[in-house]
Amino acid sequence: MKYLMLILLVFEISIASAQDDLLSLTESKEQEKEHVTGAFKSSRVINGHSIEFIGKKVLDVRILHRFGIIKNGISELFGLDEASMRLGFDYGISNNLTIGIGRSTLNKELDGFLKYRLIQQSEGKNPMPISVVVIGGTTLFTTKFQPDAKHAELKHRVAYFTELLIGRKFSEAFSFQVSPVYIHRNLVPYISDNNDSYALGLGMRLKLSRRVAAVADYHIVFSGLNKDLYHNPFSIGFDIETGGHVFQLHFSNTTGMNEKAFITQTSQGWNNGEIRFGFNLSRVFLLGSEKK
Repeated sequence: MKYLMLILLVFEISIASAQDDLLSLTESKEQEKEHVTGAFKSSRVINGHSIEFIGKKVLDVRILHRFGIIKNGISELFGLDEASMRLGFDYGISNNLTIGIGRSTLNKELDGFLKYRLIQQSEGKNPMPISVVVIGGTTLFTTKFQPDAKHAELKHRVAYFTELLIGRKFSEAFSFQVSPVYIHRNLVPYISDNNDSYALGLGMRLKLSRRVAAVADYHIVFSGLNKDLYHNPFSIGFDIETGGHVFQLHFSNTTGMNEKAFITQTSQGWNNGEIRFGFNLSRVFLLGSEKK
């Protein structure tokens, strides 16, 4: 019996040692690379895209509203009598690839995009300090041309954009990104405008509490627009997370809600007090079951 007890004791020690070795090996592999997530609470900062993705088989239904100019006063209920909106549907084909479509009331525009993550920020062994995302999209405005319009062909209704996002989550509280953008419009409203426009977007998020964060995005338009007619788009607001919703309240000088619209068509400025209140509502749904 003594020998049997001794054998069982040695056997238990061997199993425990093997389990410790397996746990150490697992922890070692986990420490090799751990992707950083949660740089932003949504796949968009306010107007522009963020470096975040919605995930595989996830449908993100997005309802965006911009009201009228606040300084118009009580006669227009501080802008609430006027509203422009965009309804969008973004779908995660994979964790690194998203496709999206949308419809805006401004100029009755349709838009679509593809968003792909090239590099994801990671920690551990061989860490990657930044995330890099590339986006390509197009817009089509469906407002009727005047009967005597010289440019009434379908091709003149189309615009394209390409964007590169480079961002980093510096801490649990602070994230920042930059995004050079190129936009081509087949038709421009003024002779003084160019078909090609270049801009640089800046986006940030500052976490204030577990469910609330301050966000801001600003786009500097370098070329392609008449500076006497247009302004750089700037928006600031708050993300409020409520379960499966991300509800955002913000103030902005933009009316349009796709890249072509808010970068090349922002005709009002903060310096003139032309500020609009708005909100973005994001609701995500998981379509299909995840593989375990």
